[in-house]
Amino acid sequence: MNKRRVVVTGLGVVSSVGIGRDEFWKSVINGKSGISKVTSFDTKEFRCHYAGEIKNFIPEEFIAKRKVQFLGRTSQLAITATSLALKDARLPLKDINKEKTGVFIGTTMGERPLEESIDVWVKEGADKISKAKILQSSANNISANIGIYFKFQGPNYLIPTACAAGNYAIGYGFDLIRKGDLDYAIAGGADSFSKLAFSGFHRLYAMAPEKCQPFDKNRKGMLVGEGAGILLLESLESALKRKSNIYAEVLGYGLSCDAFHMTTSNVEGIEKVILKALKEAGVKKDEVDYICAHGTGTLGNDKLECAAIKKVFNGHYKTIPISSIKSMLGHTMGAASAIEALTCCLAVKENIIPPTINFETPDPICDIDCVPNKARVKKVNIALNNGFAFGGNNSCLVIGKFLK
Repeated sequence: MNKRRVVVTGLGVVSSVGIGRDEFWKSVINGKSGISKVTSFDTKEFRCHYAGEIKNFIPEEFIAKRKVQFLGRTSQLAITATSLALKDARLPLKDINKEKTGVFIGTTMGERPLEESIDVWVKEGADKISKAKILQSSANNISANIGIYFKFQGPNYLIPTACAAGNYAIGYGFDLIRKGDLDYAIAGGADSFSKLAFSGFHRLYAMAPEKCQPFDKNRKGMLVGEGAGILLLESLESALKRKSNIYAEVLGYGLSCDAFHMTTSNVEGIEKVILKALKEAGVKKDEVDYICAHGTGTLGNDKLECAAIKKVFNGHYKTIPISSIKSMLGHTMGAASAIEALTCCLAVKENIIPPTINFETPDPICDIDCVPNKARVKKVNIALNNGFAFGGNNSCLVIGKFLK
């Protein structure tokens, strides 16, 4: 059986630099920072007081008011991003075969009500936990709520592979459309701002005081963010029949699990996953025009990612623009690689590469072209999207310019 080609026809995003494709893209290519002082909780006990919170998100503008109260914030972000992706694709719900539409969502922290319930338990006792919060707490609610809200009846999966989860979700949807099992896939990732994640990375001494500086010699760590990114995937045949706007084509992906220990991937694991992705996509090393880096801004992660890229591309690595949008958004956890995949689609479509902002001092160890501080106009036919996670869950997605 011939494998079907899979294209991206709708993009939906909710982030600290913009809600919706146009606002997000304008901000990213202009190097706008979404980092600001934390308002969700008091940070006086922490060394860091900054994060990529979404300050202007009003869920009732996108979701029926009567339903908002039953949804955790992560579900609100995910449903909004899905709605924006469907609108962007000009795909009315009445025209969708609901049984042939799957939902695949990646996350790290799951739903915020779980944290809120634990907080109440500690401070006031278990009997004070709201029944509504209990019902909202399960992580699989995120994908389930999308299915329920839009009445999609195809396979519905929540993929908790942490910071690589968005790529995993997109890869899964890609496989099922390519095989002919589905017509459409709602694929991406979502995470709301988490006090637990903020506290955890603070405890690991992994957070910067005020700004994220990927690949900079004086980088001091990551910053936590929140958001949701959704790609609407469909077969090329379907997209052409609908005369859809096609952003890009998903060519393939690679996954691997290789780690030194729980918190860090290793060079060999990252190298392996990039090579696997290129092989599946049928793309040669010298055909890669852009790499959207995992680029967290931590000393170890940036060093390992650069070392792996050098091994894969040899002397060619200095000619490939490699930028990190986490410098603007912070690390959006399970949404990160999904929002970055969306960024790759726009880079391929618009031939513009977003910058790595806050770059001041070159690091000889990370001697890549990180597109410092200013976007670059460049033809992009092939983009790689790197996503790595705790436990060595490595992923690489290959996005290509759509060519008939």
